[in-house]
Amino acid sequence: QVQLVESGGGLVQFGGSLRLSCAASGSFFSINLMAWYRQAPGKQRELVATIISDGKINYADSVKGRFTISRDNAKNTVDLQMNSLKPDDTAVYYCYAILRLSAQRTNQYQYWGQGTQVTVSS
Repeated sequence: QVQLVESGGGLVQFGGSLRLSCAASGSFFSINLMAWYRQAPGKQRELVATIISDGKINYADSVKGRFTISRDNAKNTVDLQMNSLKPDDTAVYYCYAILRLSAQRTNQYQYWGQGTQVTVSS
């Protein structure tokens, strides 16, 4: 069974930094895409950043220049370094991945982590 486990959330002051980490565990063949989403109270879940297996990266406009996504393919982890945090960044952050479970089949599957709370005080 595949699991995504996040860590690193917490409370930080305006302008501060946090680093989120997510580790994929279980039985799978490869990870195509890893990403971070977030959901603030009363709002829809939104994409923060994605990184695919060839290293191509995309960011939401709201976090460009402040957040950095990185990936360790050998460890099956993805990190999100968040700098210059603002109260608007307050949300539950979710790790997301698209995995291929076996070498024999090309089907890909989506997985979500349980979420980690990030709170930025003004």
